[in-house]
Amino acid sequence: MARPARPPADTPESELSRFVDLVRSTVPPMHPAGLPFVGGALGVAAIGHRKRWVRAAGLAAAAACAGFFRHPPRTPPSRPGVVVAPADGLVTLIDEAVPPAELNLSDEPLPRVSIFLSLFDAHVQRAPVAGEVITVKHKPGQFLSADKAEASEDNERNSLWLRTADGHDVVAVQLAGLLARRIVCSTHPGAHLALGETYGLIRFGSRLDTYLPKGSVIGVEIGQRAIGGETVLADLPSGSPA
Repeated sequence: MARPARPPADTPESELSRFVDLVRSTVPPMHPAGLPFVGGALGVAAIGHRKRWVRAAGLAAAAACAGFFRHPPRTPPSRPGVVVAPADGLVTLIDEAVPPAELNLSDEPLPRVSIFLSLFDAHVQRAPVAGEVITVKHKPGQFLSADKAEASEDNERNSLWLRTADGHDVVAVQLAGLLARRIVCSTHPGAHLALGETYGLIRFGSRLDTYLPKGSVIGVEIGQRAIGGETVLADLPSGSPA
């Protein structure tokens, strides 16, 4: 009787492949905007390699930048009609407010959810809904602490107006903060974004305001931590708007 074939022994190549997969699943990738910062820090470490403190400082800065610009993969919910958090961070405000004036929307206050991003949060921004980009507007301003109420009006910002296939309008506003001096937005009017798709980044420390249609059902509370692209901020009103 023939003996059952034994499974092939692991080869060095298969062990290496498993190790690489483990690293990829554990260490999140980095947003391309972080490459100049990490490269510059590594350059400092290389140039000053003869001095231990310079080398250590350069490597530490490179590691910190890689962590700040991390771009972790996310799995959006499959339930239809939801609005997901556009960023990682702490829900600090739930109220009603008029959307940014530069979008030329109605003056009627809309439900708003604000998320504050600390230096330790991933700073990429993700589409809160799937839909067409109607308008992208940048407005210069101040650099007040992003956790202040007046930051929504006074700080530098970039506003993204999205319209879902059902005709619901959702606005996500990137707000600069006390340390944030650069807002990156990689989308444009006419583009179509998938739910949770990355469209921008703010460095360093910031806030995201999400304006929702009237009748939306808020699904988060103040003090709750949100995960960008995954946490459900709200359910949109059923049906198409009038």
